[in-house]
Amino acid sequence: MTVHPPVTGHCDELQDALGAFRASAHITARWGARLAEVLSGGGRLLAAGNGGSAAQAQHLTAELVGRYRDDRPAFSAIALHADTSSTTAIANDYGVDAVFARQVRAHGRPGDVLMLLSTSGASANLLSAADAARAAGLRVWALTGPAPNPLMAGSDESLCVEAPTAATVQELHLVAVHMVCAAFDAALENGRWREADTGPGGGRSDGR
Repeated sequence: MTVHPPVTGHCDELQDALGAFRASAHITARWGARLAEVLSGGGRLLAAGNGGSAAQAQHLTAELVGRYRDDRPAFSAIALHADTSSTTAIANDYGVDAVFARQVRAHGRPGDVLMLLSTSGASANLLSAADAARAAGLRVWALTGPAPNPLMAGSDESLCVEAPTAATVQELHLVAVHMVCAAFDAALENGRWREADTGPGGGRSDGR
């Protein structure tokens, strides 16, 4: 069976980009550990994207509300674009640029995390969401395509994927999502071990 060069070329492009992407592993490890701290303390993750990036964002929230690999408690994670009634009502009444920002103001609390995914890093509705989140005291993380881009500049932290096409950027965003989930589970397990190791009377002192 003959495989056409454009097909195998896509694999080559992904392989080349993955090599550079490995250098970003420390960012996903830090994000996973931070999420474990925030969510296990009663905080929430909000996530959003457009098109294929919306699917990647929803993939992340599904892994946290459900599970990644091993069974564990459910955690609060909301994909803002998945609420079609809210997004269409907001778009109709306030404009498309407000569809995520208004939901951030509704659902976000100081200390929560907003993760925004964009291959271009220039989507106006995501930039508005980042502004709203930072004003409300949320921490903003961006998964984008090549740097520099406006979303990277408007976020507290960013992971920018260097790849020549949007398709490859999205594929590596999914890798990043799974790496964050793996780091989240590992940090959660370590946290449980530390609490268990405190013995009788140890553990939390905040009443949770």
